[in-house]
Amino acid sequence: MTLLDRAPTSPFDAPVEGGTPRVGSERPSSDLAAPTGVRRLLAAAPADAGDHLATFGPLPDISPDRLLAELEFAGLTGRGGAGFPVHRKLRSARDATRAGRSGRPVVVGNGSEGEPLSAKDRLLLRSAPDLVIDGLLLAARAVDAGEVRLVADAELHPALQAVLTRRADAGRARIQLVAARGDFVGGEASAVVANLEGRRPVPRDHPVRLTIAGYRRRRTLVQNVETLAHLALVARFGGAWFRSRGTADDTGTRLVTVSAPGTPLTVLEIAGGTPLGAVLAAAGLDDAGVRAAGLGPGARAVLVGGYHGSWVPGSALDAPLDRAGLAPWGATPGAGILHVLPHGRCGLRTAAGIAGMLAAETAGQCGPCVNGLPRIAGLLDRLARRERHPGLPAEIARVSALVDGRGACHHPDGTVRLVASTLREFASDVDAHLDGTCEAER
Repeated sequence: MTLLDRAPTSPFDAPVEGGTPRVGSERPSSDLAAPTGVRRLLAAAPADAGDHLATFGPLPDISPDRLLAELEFAGLTGRGGAGFPVHRKLRSARDATRAGRSGRPVVVGNGSEGEPLSAKDRLLLRSAPDLVIDGLLLAARAVDAGEVRLVADAELHPALQAVLTRRADAGRARIQLVAARGDFVGGEASAVVANLEGRRPVPRDHPVRLTIAGYRRRRTLVQNVETLAHLALVARFGGAWFRSRGTADDTGTRLVTVSAPGTPLTVLEIAGGTPLGAVLAAAGLDDAGVRAAGLGPGARAVLVGGYHGSWVPGSALDAPLDRAGLAPWGATPGAGILHVLPHGRCGLRTAAGIAGMLAAETAGQCGPCVNGLPRIAGLLDRLARRERHPGLPAEIARVSALVDGRGACHHPDGTVRLVASTLREFASDVDAHLDGTCEAER
């Protein structure tokens, strides 16, 4: 697998329009010039401690109150998929600490990446480990954490351990490395906590919020590693600087992973709200790139958000990659995943393969997942194989309605979302398949 990062140009560099900065009008700590343009997380030479300090400076000395205020003004949301406001998560953990509930909390940097179409977190941990550790230390300081953990693939541990050993501040905080376990569902926050406790890494059934009772019943703050790296930059350069890129709906920059069938995963840093077509062009997967790769005449559709995502038609690639821009198709930026379906590829066949994989990834905790997902996947596979049974779409919809919102975790809901999006965006394919033909594969 080839991992690339690129420095995008003009369409990515438009500053966000908005009001006069308040909290973020003064930079909180760093005297260094802030990175310009979009190359922020990846501004320093990969995994170079000296270049990290030259580019970003030392760990900033910023009070927890000021950090929370800057994060709120920045509008930073989690980059692991859910998109929850970061300042609210930290404030919840900090306020509970001040109230004296259950001792000092645990802070976890989540580098688990079980989504097959994502590679951003692994790239970030290889290229900018100091920035991730900075964010982890700042979050721990903000909530007065008693324990700090960093979860990452075992193959990354030797390099990460070398960084932790080099840094005296990481040693004082006693950051512990933990090997990521589990596959698709193993990266969910409560599954990560289960891993820390030595249990099977699956999401909790009917969970209590982790900030109330997480690791060993202690309050636990779990943040994605990209989120932590952004937090470290906001602490240095302020909320106004963070908002100077992106849109009012999706401030700052984000890492995205772009791919197409048979192509390597390409990781880019882009401004929030960048049009889908511009992201594909930067990754070499616009119509010209798809043709050059021998995949077809261009993009028929794009799966946004990964295996739990939604399809956006190839006719709508001017849509911005933010919540408002993607809302007409029920999509969100999620963990920043774009997968191109070229012309000549069947959307039903592709989605049936994904649904089958998701059915096999069940946590085994509830009937909707154990029984419902294989049933849905089997029905969609029959439709993809052009079985001429007119009741198939209605049966998929019926079983999906029985599954949606009834699972022990969100895995069934994400699978239903993908399948519903498939039937909606490839409706003409459905008709063709029921007639024994295929629009895409002739």
